[in-house]
Amino acid sequence: MQFHKSMAAEGGGKEMNEIKTQFTTREGVYKLLTHSEYSRPNRVPFNSQGSNPVKVSFVNVNDQSGNGDRICFNVGRELYFYIYKGVRKAADLSKPIDKRIYKGTQPTCHDFNPLTATAESVSLLVGFSAGQVQLIDPIKKETSKLFNEERLIDKSRVTCVRWVPGSESLFLVAHSSGSLYLYNVEHTCGTTPPHYQLLKQGDGYAVHTCKSKSARNPLLRWTVGEGALNEFAFSPDGKFLACASQDGFLRVFGFDAAELHGTMKSYFGGLLCVCWSPDGRYIVAGGEDDLVTVWSFSDCRVIARGHGHKSWVSVVAFDHCTTSVEDSDPPAEFSGSDEEFHEQIHFGGGRDRANSSQSHLSKRNSTDGRPVSVTYRFGSVGQDTQLCLWDLTEDILFPHLPLSRTRTHTNVMSATMSSSSGNSGAPANSLPAPLPRSNSLPHSSGPAGGSTTPNCHTTSSKGSSIIDSTFIATGVSKFATLSLHDTRKERHEKDHKRNHSMGHISSKSSDKLNQLSSAARTAKADAAKTLGTLLCPRMEEVPLLEPLVCKKIAHERLTVLIFLEDCLVTACQEGFICTWARPGKVGLLSSQNPANSPSGTVV
Repeated sequence: MQFHKSMAAEGGGKEMNEIKTQFTTREGVYKLLTHSEYSRPNRVPFNSQGSNPVKVSFVNVNDQSGNGDRICFNVGRELYFYIYKGVRKAADLSKPIDKRIYKGTQPTCHDFNPLTATAESVSLLVGFSAGQVQLIDPIKKETSKLFNEERLIDKSRVTCVRWVPGSESLFLVAHSSGSLYLYNVEHTCGTTPPHYQLLKQGDGYAVHTCKSKSARNPLLRWTVGEGALNEFAFSPDGKFLACASQDGFLRVFGFDAAELHGTMKSYFGGLLCVCWSPDGRYIVAGGEDDLVTVWSFSDCRVIARGHGHKSWVSVVAFDHCTTSVEDSDPPAEFSGSDEEFHEQIHFGGGRDRANSSQSHLSKRNSTDGRPVSVTYRFGSVGQDTQLCLWDLTEDILFPHLPLSRTRTHTNVMSATMSSSSGNSGAPANSLPAPLPRSNSLPHSSGPAGGSTTPNCHTTSSKGSSIIDSTFIATGVSKFATLSLHDTRKERHEKDHKRNHSMGHISSKSSDKLNQLSSAARTAKADAAKTLGTLLCPRMEEVPLLEPLVCKKIAHERLTVLIFLEDCLVTACQEGFICTWARPGKVGLLSSQNPANSPSGTVV
């Protein structure tokens, strides 16, 4: 990561020394490649006040030259598209393939369609702060379509946009309104606001279809929870959708049938990010409780929490290259190429995967009593400018099986955090003994099977796709969801003070303040209903993971974490996209361009 000399002089040596440029795990040393940093061409730190988070998207265009990776990132009102050289060569910021500057709105998120990407053309969706979605081709420098142009569908900020896996035309868009819309690139949006009919509803969500004589967007509107829908993620097989909402709930749906599979509640505050394990067995979510929460898809329950961040967790991601499994069969280490890994666990794929066999990991994760050694590696970054890496191992996943001889370095912290006693309402002397710092832990009691778990919903095997369904339900009943903004302990209040400004509330507006106070009381009452249940276990009821690595790597909040085959990529709100070479990969950087080297680097 590069910092200018003037900044170094003003910040002082102590602050500069806090920024880490390498870290060590059991695999070896990860090193920051300062010459592989991407940013705006002038390399000046971006003044991020009031701007949307910097986001990064990658695509491979299968270039015959072997340099097919492309990177897109937004900084303020600007959007950049470059050839990504990663650990191979230094970044040349003087030659963006495409650059766009927007007026009156800012890009907030983007996503490439990997199915249609070629060296001559790519399809890139871009969401905006004013609610529009643009389809562009940065190679051809074309703008093909603009969706929700007149903001008749939704006027709120786009929080997440994704192509539907396996589809060349369908994409999904989430808004801060809490709505989720399914679009088809071949359809128009119409010149009048859409009219909707209820298609399906359930606990905390409803799905409506658009009433129209001719095909138009959106095809469907999902209303999920209360408040913003901050992020969603498709399962590796594309059949399920995990949604992280500001009301603190993780909701997992069967996508085609719009059936609620299961739910989870944050310890407090909103959930900001979500991701799936490469085999689809586990979901990790992070948010305003400073925790990473691991949720079992099959059991529909929280199996672990991780505490290492000092502020809100903004991104979580699994590292597919470091996920491994070993048992009595010959070891199978997933450390090869992306293609080899995808063949092993059926990662990604199209919409016709209903009959795909179990993944290699799923077969080995059985509870037949054989010795098993499993490691899932995932990472997280947050507003505390820290990168954390975590290992999820068999002692957490299968606490009742014999421990294998192959040990990993997952640590478990004592669960006697003051936040648990402060927020749970339980007397301090009623807590069980602290969980030991070991690899053999008891799980909280509760059903292990997903079908008998109260917060795991059974999806009918006869359910048909709602996209093709002609069934229209009658009437819309109100549904209630829980909102949780629990009181933080003093340390949290200090860490989060900047995130809880009430400057928009007038001191004369006593009505608004009374409403806010009433909402806070309601939130506390709702919290008491979920805390200690399978929706939201108490802190002492599940293992508490300690990060393998927890390093400060930026001056501003971190907004990106992406694991690639030979590196991992992070980005901060100043607009710097950093490449960290995996162990043994740093030597691949074959050239350094002095003209592009930063004026001051941290070593």
